[in-house]
Amino acid sequence: MKIKFYSIILFFTALALTTQAQTIRGTISDTSQTIIGATISVIGTGQKAGTNSTGKYQLKLAKGGTYTVSVSYIGYQTQQKKITIAENETKDLDFQLLSNDNNLENIVVLGSRSAPRSNLDTPVPVDVVDIKKITQNIPQVSLNQILNFIAPSFTSNVMSLTDGTDHIDPASLRGLGPDQVLVLINGKRRHTTALVNINGSLGKGSVGTDLNAIPTSAIKRVEILRDGAAAQYGSDAIAGVINIILNDDVNKLTANVSGGGYTGKHSDGLDGQTIQANVNYGVKLSDKGGFLNLAGSYDYRDFASRTTPYRGVIYTDYNNPGLYPTPTGVDITDAELARRGQTRSDFVPNIGQSKNRGGALFFNSVIPVAQDAEIYAFGGVNYRNGISNAFYRTPRQLNQNNAIIYPNGFLPEIVTNSLDQSVAAGIRGKLGEWKADFSNTYGRNVIDFKTANSLNASMLTASPTSFESGGYEFAQNTTNLDFTRFFKDPLNGINVAFGFENRYENYKIKPGEEASWRNYGNALQVGVDGTGKPILIPDANGNISTRFAPNGVAYAGGAQGFPGISNANLTNESRNSIAAYGDVELNFTEKLLVDAAARFENYSDFGSTLNGKLAARYKFSDKFLFRAAASTGFRAPSLHQQYFSSTSSVYIDGNIVESGTFANDSRIAQLLGIPKLKQETSKSLSAGFTSNLGKLKITVDGYFIRINDRVIYTGQFTGNNSPTASPQDKEIYDLLRLANATTARFFANAVNTETKGLDVVLSYNTALGAGNLRTDWATTFTKTSIVGPVHASPLLAGKESTYLDDASRILIEKVTPRIKSNLTFDYTINKWNVFLRNVYFGKVSQPTNVVANRQELTGRVITDIGAGYNLTKNLKITVGANNLFDVYPQELLLGSQGTSGILYPNQAPQFGFLGRYVFTRLSLNF
Repeated sequence: MKIKFYSIILFFTALALTTQAQTIRGTISDTSQTIIGATISVIGTGQKAGTNSTGKYQLKLAKGGTYTVSVSYIGYQTQQKKITIAENETKDLDFQLLSNDNNLENIVVLGSRSAPRSNLDTPVPVDVVDIKKITQNIPQVSLNQILNFIAPSFTSNVMSLTDGTDHIDPASLRGLGPDQVLVLINGKRRHTTALVNINGSLGKGSVGTDLNAIPTSAIKRVEILRDGAAAQYGSDAIAGVINIILNDDVNKLTANVSGGGYTGKHSDGLDGQTIQANVNYGVKLSDKGGFLNLAGSYDYRDFASRTTPYRGVIYTDYNNPGLYPTPTGVDITDAELARRGQTRSDFVPNIGQSKNRGGALFFNSVIPVAQDAEIYAFGGVNYRNGISNAFYRTPRQLNQNNAIIYPNGFLPEIVTNSLDQSVAAGIRGKLGEWKADFSNTYGRNVIDFKTANSLNASMLTASPTSFESGGYEFAQNTTNLDFTRFFKDPLNGINVAFGFENRYENYKIKPGEEASWRNYGNALQVGVDGTGKPILIPDANGNISTRFAPNGVAYAGGAQGFPGISNANLTNESRNSIAAYGDVELNFTEKLLVDAAARFENYSDFGSTLNGKLAARYKFSDKFLFRAAASTGFRAPSLHQQYFSSTSSVYIDGNIVESGTFANDSRIAQLLGIPKLKQETSKSLSAGFTSNLGKLKITVDGYFIRINDRVIYTGQFTGNNSPTASPQDKEIYDLLRLANATTARFFANAVNTETKGLDVVLSYNTALGAGNLRTDWATTFTKTSIVGPVHASPLLAGKESTYLDDASRILIEKVTPRIKSNLTFDYTINKWNVFLRNVYFGKVSQPTNVVANRQELTGRVITDIGAGYNLTKNLKITVGANNLFDVYPQELLLGSQGTSGILYPNQAPQFGFLGRYVFTRLSLNF
């Protein structure tokens, strides 16, 4: 009874104290939504509060009276209102904030788990790209290409003759690999693709994230953290982090349609036509801040071929079939061909832009469920169908062709179907004084291949001409529990964050149909013995083919252009990782901020790692700030790099090679002494300053990144079946034949690298005449070098130049521009908007193992222009061009061009090689 009595007394005492307080409460919003994290203060009293997850706040005052209430939030104009409140009174006071000089895009949430801040105030460099704004004016429509022409430290290009990589563009940050950049969406980890880049392109041997799977209509802004962040976000964040913030507009309908094509000197009138349609619409789900935003897109692009002029005519001489290029300005008449018993057919090997079409649907939503809690969810689906070409098979390539099926040779087609799915859901709110966030994110990427306009030469005339070639699948499920709290009393405020993560990954390789990969054993004559009898190659059953030809060889098995995945490559592998992190941000004074973070992570297949980061920022004044950071990092080899195995046709120094990739734990890897894969480790240092001079804003940041045990994709190892070969070489030779391959490649921790660089960004915003001019100049200087010896095992002694061949070395050190700079002018006046940008792409080197073909490709300046006019309040038209002056990279040396007509570099593209692109765009806003 006493307990109940005291409980009742305490209850009524608390109730009395509550009713005696003077309370101001309300909601903070902008023109479309509530604002989370805004600061509300009562001037002269020291009373402060922040808005919760639904944009609401509450302040208690010591006594009644007249007060001035101020509300501030980064990117918005500070507002003040006076209010008079009586004793024991509760009053509502709402605010609607206006954006501050259109600088809302400068808000940054990446790199800190404290309140959002301006990118000039962050202790590490962060670029902010307002996707909603810039996509109205620029020529580029995919996210990779938008960032390639805006963010100097970011590199990505459409690839050619690289199988699936023709449709999933690899991306690099600060000259490092695609798998050394972590991608987040709304702060949650994004899954990588199922594709491994194996065909000598940018990011060779890596597994990246498909940024183009996210429609630009779904994106509000992109934040690019240019600093090591593995201690905060986990594996892959060695070079930095890209955080994509999804659109949260409500009661708005936006749509645009863009169309264009290439009109340069190599175009046949207009080629490579593209169409992209985007739409976005958001609705309120409640008056408390809930919303649902939907975005969709449709994309189409056509072939564009850029081959050597006057190549592309086959003269078929049935006694000596082969490819005969037409001399420049000279042709052979049909009458002359008939007299010689020859025929002619035209072909266009599609080295340039592959064909692609697809669409995407994304959503972003929040539903308040209590005063300080909300449920959120986002995700989407993307599907793309792509067609790219392999190298032309000429009549002279007897072991890869069948003259009855393709008398004039054939151009194989690689059909790629990519399905990307993701969904994230969680609940966040307050638990006492702590903010809590519990979420689960699932992502899945499936890639299936079909080889068309091809054949399996070992099946002779019984071969089909199209094959289901198998595919890959990768799935990732990540569960996070995060806590944050701001302590305002110690020092000048301390923000504490900690959390836990569990991640599950699964990787599958799915075989194709038998005819796509099997060698059926038919053979051509390979010579004669001492008695003049033919030497033949028997099939698997010991049978001899009766089909002969001079100097013949064994017929190639599997589909030409893209051999199918065999049953031996069937894979289904998984792993788990668990992590815990802590992050403390100390505001020692208003000027000095220090951030310390640590992360422990344990992988089921690699063991444990502990990494840390220390960052600091000192504001000398409102106009000048110094910042610096030091961190350690790691990247766990992907499941793909551990278990990928396949055979593919690759173009190496002018020759087509059937190259097999073998798993790190395979028998052939053991025979060659390929070490077991382990994690990469890194150390990162950065320092720089920012300056806010009103209209002029400056950031300068230097950095150093050391990566140890970097995973590479090795060069081509071969076996030997000669009588004097060792048993080891003979076994390797036999294993390669079983895989329909002539060479073998692997993933291995082979080198250490060091990357040094400097990033400079200047922005100037001013009124000019009756309009407004925004000028941005951004430049990056970067250099990556391999340091120290190659990490070869004793069995690889003497084979270091194959373990890390020259082409692979160039792809690491010199395939991305060392200097990249852009200067942009954006002028708006009345109904007009004019956009002009010049981007300098510095020199790169063509990857090759042939000394005579080594070539440094000089830098080029690319000019983009766009002009927009608001036809009505809701309708805008924009016309313009990318590469206005039709600039091309330096032409390749003849030795690198080969017989397939590669005129420009497809393995080291600075900005592409398709020429001038013109476009028109219609934009709707309701």
